[in-house]
Amino acid sequence: MPAGGVYVLELSSYQIDLTFTLDCDVAVLLNITPDHLDRYDGFEAYAASKVRLFEMQSASNKAIFSGGDSTTAICNQINRERSGRVLWVDNRFEELLGISVFAGEATIYGEHVSWQRDWPALQGPHNAENAGVAIGVCSSLDSNEQAIAKGLSTYPGLPHRMERIREIDGVLYVNDSKATNPTSTAPALAAYPVIHWILGGEAKTDELDACIPHLGHVKTAFTIGRDSAMLAAVLRPHVPVSQSITLEQAVLRASRAARAGETVLLSPACASFDQFRDYEDRGDQFRRLVEAL
Repeated sequence: MPAGGVYVLELSSYQIDLTFTLDCDVAVLLNITPDHLDRYDGFEAYAASKVRLFEMQSASNKAIFSGGDSTTAICNQINRERSGRVLWVDNRFEELLGISVFAGEATIYGEHVSWQRDWPALQGPHNAENAGVAIGVCSSLDSNEQAIAKGLSTYPGLPHRMERIREIDGVLYVNDSKATNPTSTAPALAAYPVIHWILGGEAKTDELDACIPHLGHVKTAFTIGRDSAMLAAVLRPHVPVSQSITLEQAVLRASRAARAGETVLLSPACASFDQFRDYEDRGDQFRRLVEAL
């Protein structure tokens, strides 16, 4: 590592469980939702696993949390021990970060982020929070404002995470195959005004409650996979549904239905193992299907 270099680690709870001496200069918790409960003895045990990342830190190092009820208790617990070394990123964005990265315009108020239009790979309210946390981390490490602004505007995104595949006749195709439960799909539905939504696979729950508030953005839902019928039944009171079974059929139907200015979004809200090797295989096949249109 050259002088001034920084290691950035994305750690699962599984990895934190196996870690005992990691003292991060800056540690971050974006959110925590019920998941991996087959591994842990309930949600509290899962949350405790995440807390260990902060317990391993020196008290003088920075802890950063994004807004949301899921992290409030953990943030408050760590804050009591840190005397001001905890940063809470929520809608009081500029006030809390103490910086003005975009000439006074870097403010987040719910889903409305004045500069998010300049971050093509970072759409949706969840990415507004992600950007806020990234700015907090970079400013904690003394990055300059111009470098932060350039990083947000040029960031290309990651595969299978709100990945922009291509635009055809004004229709945008987005691969969010990594969204394997309703909670992770919900922000994607909030990110675009008119969506043709491809979802389905092995459902982890028999409800889509987290997605319901954003169904006003969904023009048509195309359900696929093992639990296609169950998901279709849940959605029909809210939006038109096409049971498409296979991803290939769903992409074809969605491409025929979508018009310029609309988005075809693969955000399955389900595991992939009924039809694919994993979520990456599912996303790769979606990409190939879209590129063949």
